[in-house]
Amino acid sequence: MSSDTHDLVVIGAGPAGMAAAMTAVELGLKTVLLDEQPRPGGQIYRNATAIPPSIAARLGPELAHGQELAAAFLRCGAEMRPGTLAWDVTHDLLVSAQQAGRSFQVRAPQLIAATGAIERPSPLPGWTLPGVMNAGAAQLLLKSAATVPAGRVALVGSGPLLLLVACQLLDAGVTVAAVVDTTPAANLRGALRHVPNALGAPDVLVKGLRLLVRLRRAGVPMFKTAAAPRIEGQGRVQALRFVAGGSEQRLDVDVVLLQHGVVPNTQFPRMMRVEHDWNEAQSAWQPRVDEWGQTSLAGLRIAGDGAGIAGALAAEAGGALAALGAAHALGRLSEHERDARAQPLRRALSRHLRVRPFLDALYRPPEWLASPADDTVVCRCEEVSAGRVREMAQLGCQGPNQTKFFSRVGMGPCQGRMCGATVTQILAKELNRSPGEIGAYRVRPPLKPVTFASFAALDETESDPAALAQGK
Repeated sequence: MSSDTHDLVVIGAGPAGMAAAMTAVELGLKTVLLDEQPRPGGQIYRNATAIPPSIAARLGPELAHGQELAAAFLRCGAEMRPGTLAWDVTHDLLVSAQQAGRSFQVRAPQLIAATGAIERPSPLPGWTLPGVMNAGAAQLLLKSAATVPAGRVALVGSGPLLLLVACQLLDAGVTVAAVVDTTPAANLRGALRHVPNALGAPDVLVKGLRLLVRLRRAGVPMFKTAAAPRIEGQGRVQALRFVAGGSEQRLDVDVVLLQHGVVPNTQFPRMMRVEHDWNEAQSAWQPRVDEWGQTSLAGLRIAGDGAGIAGALAAEAGGALAALGAAHALGRLSEHERDARAQPLRRALSRHLRVRPFLDALYRPPEWLASPADDTVVCRCEEVSAGRVREMAQLGCQGPNQTKFFSRVGMGPCQGRMCGATVTQILAKELNRSPGEIGAYRVRPPLKPVTFASFAALDETESDPAALAQGK
């Protein structure tokens, strides 16, 4: 087996990954960062260093912070491997990755996965029609290609991102036909007890109020506590129906954007078989980590939203803390030095987390989202319906992996990224057990499709130690 090529490998160039790499380099660790995108920034700061000024002005001060962070990262001296897919990691932390269609390997005694979050799926009737997409995907198109949806656009869901994307599209000249908020009325009552603590992070609350005011001043129709949304159309989206204010509503629309929050991207830690817990407050799986991001596998750390949704600024602090933990494990920092450097980061992290219980309670997904109608497709790759998943439970399947074996749900190229949590929740309800008892899909390498030609390139690097050390 090949020897270590670096002290630290970081996967993901979002806020957590960039902060981890910068901290590690400052501490003298030989660090390489792998990311699928051509530029650093992650999803939240996508294309930050190259975004046109006209678009940047519409995306607010958060992007400006991202631009500063990405610029600082590019200056820090960490080895950056853009356009790189990390598709496998062994338990001794040998990373197999692909760049420009060729696979190579790097290894270090410490690895920080900063793979961020993915949007929570919104399986509702009609969500597979052309013209339906996630709101975050529409935002990424705006950032990366200055492209916006055409026609009348309705946004359906709940949470801060729903309002943010609505305002950004409005500023970009899009016709926002409506914002249909599915937040249950009971959520507000549950969130009230967290208000005193949330006031410790007033900037988040003020930002939310400003977004609401912006939409109201623009005359955008807003529907509260909407339920039973369904999308209709022949060949593509034509209308959106839902219940609000005690009556059924129908809107003629061309595009529907869905958004019910984000959840940790657990594909990577699932592949590594590390321990996970079901976060009931966020209705999502998250890997079990300690205060330094350390998982149940020695040397593997997870930082940022991939360890639990907390936001971009919290992710920065978490990434730096993970790097401090890595440096201490490598003997580059004493425990006293590590803890002293961590103090300001922990204060910042605590400040950013103060609003989290309020947001989690207020924007908890509606129950119906985890219990789709029988004829609703939940696995888009294999076109498996919620009813088929329930049928598998009735036939004796006790978890997602048995259900996958008999129905092909989760067997597509996304390996359950889009349906995993929904299948777990459907089975939990059907079997009268908790999601934590039901479990989740087992994920296998490669994380995403890799060509045979790319695999073949590994033979060349294994016979050339110099090429391996350079990631070639």
